[in-house]
Amino acid sequence: MQAQITRWKLKSDVIVFTNGCFDLLHYGHVDYLEKAKSLGNRLIVGLNADASVQRLKGKHRPIQNETSRSRVLSALQCIDAVILFEEDTPTELIRHIQPDILVKGGDYKPEQVAGREFVVKVEIIPFVDGYSTTAIERKIKES
Repeated sequence: MQAQITRWKLKSDVIVFTNGCFDLLHYGHVDYLEKAKSLGNRLIVGLNADASVQRLKGKHRPIQNETSRSRVLSALQCIDAVILFEEDTPTELIRHIQPDILVKGGDYKPEQVAGREFVVKVEIIPFVDGYSTTAIERKIKES
């Protein structure tokens, strides 16, 4: 992957990075990812590995394993690369990639974003109301 990132940088492609668990991919995720991609030429998604998701979300998560989540994300036209990471934050991955733009969802403030010191710009994209993995999980359990 590093060789591909180097080629993109040599072509002066604007590299956008975001990260997350993306456990049950839904409309809100797709809207967010498309908006992230629109900020540059290439979108790299850092995907929390299963152990990381479990530490962050609890023993009941992830619902889908990292292979499945990675494959589904990779199929989206707006995503150029998916990279798994084991840590709780993607700081080391961001340090290694050094993207131009770091994107997070509306529940963050720019000063809270892990890895912000390794990028030129941090962008916050508002959530689409009514869409969340937690809400979907709750709806499934209640039915």
